[in-house]
Amino acid sequence: MVAKHPRRDAHETMPSFEPAEAKQAPGDVVIIGAGLAGLFTALKLAPLPVTVIAAAPLGEGASSMWAQGGIAAAVGEGDSTAKHAADTIAAGAGVVDDVVARMVANEAPDSIRDLLSYGVPFDRDLEGHYVLSKEAAHSEKRVVRVSGDRAGAAIMQALIAAVRACPSIRVLEGFGADGLIADDGRVEGVRLIRPAALGNGTYEFVPASAIVLATGGVGALFALTTNPSYARGEAIAMAARAGAVIADAEFVQFHPTAIDAGIDPAPLATEALRGEGAILVNDLGERFMTKIDDDAELAARDVVARAVFAEIQSGRRVFLDCREAIGTRFKDSYPTVYAHCQRAGIDPVTDIIPVAPAEHYHMGGIATDTRGRTSISGLWAVGEVASTGLHGANRLASNSLLEAVVLGAHVASDIKSVLPKDRVGHFVEPLRVPGSRPADPELRASAVTKLREIMTTHVGVVRNAKGLRTALRQLKSLDAASRGDTVLSNMILTARLITASALQRKESRGGHFRSDFPRTNIAFQHRTFITIDDLHRIEAPRRATAGSMAVAGCPS
Repeated sequence: MVAKHPRRDAHETMPSFEPAEAKQAPGDVVIIGAGLAGLFTALKLAPLPVTVIAAAPLGEGASSMWAQGGIAAAVGEGDSTAKHAADTIAAGAGVVDDVVARMVANEAPDSIRDLLSYGVPFDRDLEGHYVLSKEAAHSEKRVVRVSGDRAGAAIMQALIAAVRACPSIRVLEGFGADGLIADDGRVEGVRLIRPAALGNGTYEFVPASAIVLATGGVGALFALTTNPSYARGEAIAMAARAGAVIADAEFVQFHPTAIDAGIDPAPLATEALRGEGAILVNDLGERFMTKIDDDAELAARDVVARAVFAEIQSGRRVFLDCREAIGTRFKDSYPTVYAHCQRAGIDPVTDIIPVAPAEHYHMGGIATDTRGRTSISGLWAVGEVASTGLHGANRLASNSLLEAVVLGAHVASDIKSVLPKDRVGHFVEPLRVPGSRPADPELRASAVTKLREIMTTHVGVVRNAKGLRTALRQLKSLDAASRGDTVLSNMILTARLITASALQRKESRGGHFRSDFPRTNIAFQHRTFITIDDLHRIEAPRRATAGSMAVAGCPS
């Protein structure tokens, strides 16, 4: 792999990164992140020694654990991988990489069988067939689930048990990645820190022969999100600082039915509820989606999210009404959502559920190829932190867990193909290294609150040039006041990359909606790529950048 912009021509959108040189750094494989993508990759790397860095105890703080819908796979009668790929491409609004979509759809049935081998108890009927749900923008019932809405938790519990039992996997819990260590264009290790509550703020360096980023999304950059508090987008910034290319950063998916009950993170009311017939109504009792899209509540997520947002902006509240479609089956069919409702003082059998759009999934991330290789030698990325081109401008429901499994296997296979075989059977111990004084927790908390307000106000469901430029100015000012807090600085850098990319895409497409450019523009029907150098050019005074093209692939 070489540290440069990915190779592209008129007939391809997928980056292609060349193989790393034969020279390898000392150390085992380090995976940063312990969600589905990280754990599945670790298992597939056996018997190579793997160190998994987990900010929280396994099973806590991972978005995968909270996933309710399930995994999309063409395993039902009358369905096909071709239909699955076609739905993925259609949902992505013109910028999905067709090659990646077909690859992932084709491998989906085998991925389900692979997860079964790890003990995942997918729902089946009395004849042994999978119980399948239909979600928005799917042409068939193809979402494989567990206990209705417990797919994420069940999959994670099975993989955690397998990881705990695997002798080639070491888990370092309670550590946060603080930065990547690179030398001569190659990533050779990661700097870790234990939060002050768990240690004394001392840094540790873990050398690595390969590093896999699997840290999840960017939800904690927004005031209302369904993601855990650990989904801060820091790894995107760390990779960018090392020179990595970031792809499609402007595409952020807002889930239309987060439970609006003042809980942070916001609990999710799964799309499967609408798949079973639940409807959206405002506080006047009006079912408004039938006036907006022929598919009503099962329209694409961006369409539904904007419709809900518009109702709220007009001063009305929005509710999900499950009483007729689900009724007394709610507790048994959707135990996770039922528990969330109970926590908020809502009985979904008799009450309507208040909902609002919340940041849910980032389609953008670190640009990778089909093997998970980034543009930096020695660095791979997988899961939501990566951008493969599968999701385009608007992720198809329940494709995210699928991507984590399919690409996790690809990453493991690729790393095995390039690492020396004598790495088997040992672990490299972390090295204590000097660090700066611990961050001021009050300063960080105040700055993060401000950051989330900026992103929600100016880079949320609906955007425009004035707001995006305001956000860039405010984010730069916030960064200048971060006082060497690397966690905060990394969060802000990722927010700046998202904002700058949104400013450059002068159209509306999928999860990216510009009120000043409300129509889709064929000139922007492609993926975008950005580096830190590009970001600085976008942030420069406009008179200095007139006529320039800061984001690769974006017309001026």
